[in-house]
Amino acid sequence: MKSFLQIWMPINASTHGDRVDNLIVYVHWLMLVLFVGWGIFFVYTLFRFSRNRNPKADYHGVKSHYSSYLEIGVALIEAVLLIAFSLPFWIQEVASATEEGSEYDIEVRALGQQFQWNIHYPGLDGVFGKTDPTLIDGSSNPLGLDRSDTNAKDDFASVGRLYVPVDKKVLVHVGSYDVIHNFFLPVMRVKQDAIPGTSIPVTFIPTATSPKNPTKDNRWEIGCAQLCGSGHYKMIGELIVLEHDEYKTWEEDQVKKAIEEGDAW
Repeated sequence: MKSFLQIWMPINASTHGDRVDNLIVYVHWLMLVLFVGWGIFFVYTLFRFSRNRNPKADYHGVKSHYSSYLEIGVALIEAVLLIAFSLPFWIQEVASATEEGSEYDIEVRALGQQFQWNIHYPGLDGVFGKTDPTLIDGSSNPLGLDRSDTNAKDDFASVGRLYVPVDKKVLVHVGSYDVIHNFFLPVMRVKQDAIPGTSIPVTFIPTATSPKNPTKDNRWEIGCAQLCGSGHYKMIGELIVLEHDEYKTWEEDQVKKAIEEGDAW
C-alpha cells in the first residue's frame, strides 16, 4: 500500500519522512479495514432486518455484544498507533529540536504574515540580530531588523523562499506576526502551527536537491496549512535545496547585499 499511496503524495526528501509515511500507511490500512467491514455489515443489516423478513417489529433488539467488542478492538488499535508509533516519533523530534547542546548546520526563522512567509537568516556569524516590530516594512525590511545591533549587520531575509543545503541538519524557528498560520513543507514531511508570540522549533535533513528549473507541477512548496484569512490561497512559498557549495555562494552573496543595504539605511 505504501507504494500506492506515494503515487498520490509528494516525494519524500527528508531522513525522517519514511517514519511519517509508514504511520500514514498504518492509518490507511485501519481505515480500509473499517470501511470494508462496516460496509459489509451495513449491507447485511439491509437484508437481515428488511421489512420482508421482519414484518413485525422486534422491540427487544439485538442482544449480542459483538459490536461493542469490535469498537473496543478498534479503540485498542488506535491506541497502539498513538502510543507505540506517533508519540515516540514526536517525542524524539521535539527532543532533537529543543535539547541543549544539539548541533545544527543551518538555523533560520520562518515567520508567517498575512499572506507570505518571511525567512530570517542569521548571516555568516550564525547569530540572529535584534528585531523591532516598529521597524517592519513589507518591502525593504519585512523582519523589522534593527541594523544598529552588531549581530544584525549581516542578517538577511528571503520572502517566500527557504534556501537550505542538502544533507545538512536544518533548525527552523516557526512563528507568526499576526494570526495562526501553519508552516508546511510537504516533501520534508514537516507541518507545524505558527502561533503569534511563540517560537516553535522544527528540524529536518534534506536528502535531495530541489529541481533546478521548477515548474508549477514539480516545485517544492512551502504551504500554509491553516486558514489564515481571505488571502490564505496566496500564502505559497518555495523550498529550494542546494548543494552545499551552491548554498555557501548564495549565502555570501545575500550577506554582502544585506551589508550594503544596511549601510544605505
